[in-house]
Amino acid sequence: MNSTVSNNTQAILLLTAPLITSRREQSPELLSTSEFNRLMKVLYEKNREPSDLLGPEAPELMNAIGNSFDIERLNQLLQRGFLLTQVLDKWQTRSIFVISREDLEYPQRLKSRLQEHAPPVLYCCGDSTILNTGGLAIIGSRKIEESLVEYTENVGRLAARSGYTVISGGAKGIDQTAMGCALQAGGKVAGILADSLNRHVLSREFREYIMSDQLVLISPYDPSAGFNVGNAMQRNKSIYALADVALVVSSDYKKGGTWSGAIEQLDKYHFIPVYVRSNGEPEKSLKALLEKGAFSWPEPTDENSFNETMNNSSKKSTSSVKQGKLDL
Repeated sequence: MNSTVSNNTQAILLLTAPLITSRREQSPELLSTSEFNRLMKVLYEKNREPSDLLGPEAPELMNAIGNSFDIERLNQLLQRGFLLTQVLDKWQTRSIFVISREDLEYPQRLKSRLQEHAPPVLYCCGDSTILNTGGLAIIGSRKIEESLVEYTENVGRLAARSGYTVISGGAKGIDQTAMGCALQAGGKVAGILADSLNRHVLSREFREYIMSDQLVLISPYDPSAGFNVGNAMQRNKSIYALADVALVVSSDYKKGGTWSGAIEQLDKYHFIPVYVRSNGEPEKSLKALLEKGAFSWPEPTDENSFNETMNNSSKKSTSSVKQGKLDL
């Protein structure tokens, strides 16, 4: 196996990742996040870690946990070592690396805020230290009018010039517009992708910025995975968890990933303040988010007012923003 991937991460990949190659081979049923969390709890109780499932004492350890898990299923997953070597080599050619919740490099914000809901592994390309800088999450619809393109470009540039990382989902529309303008303005950007990391890291649009350490692209899903609505909804948690402040530029009303992600943050998680665009024609969806507890974006026009907005955001009432941990 690839020595650049920690032993713990190798074990976690074997247990939870599809390890997609060009040949769609039938693989054993992967551990779900809840099953993986349960296994981790058992291992910790025995003062063990995932890599011990690959070591010389693995048979003894398997016997010790046999009453709690399907050992045959675990063994089938852990015996995919050759397949793992193949995909690691493939990812390496694209400069994709993998970190798991057991690695020190794993973003602390995801651990502390999402806790057991944090993705077991992250597939990354670029400077992963960007993931620990916080910043402004810019979120919105895929289909947008020209006026919102210009608006988003201005916000992305201003965030970059003010020294804040732009965090977004990498989708067409608001996401890619915000990311692209922030990069062109010399800023740092974190793209949290729900699909097709393999394709994105090779795109001419992103490659130069990855190589210059301005951009990191990450995904909790296999680099070859295609689009899936459920995955897109789930990754929204990570966008909010990595940011200091979120701005919803546009959204469909009561449907779509932008709406569901904002509602989830406002109703349940409360990681950060959620703002909505306040200039231009008011959208029904943005009005509804205000009623749910979102704030009206002050529409800063220069670096001083932008910094003031970001600084004031940290002072928002704790009754509206419960910084820190997710209630499980």
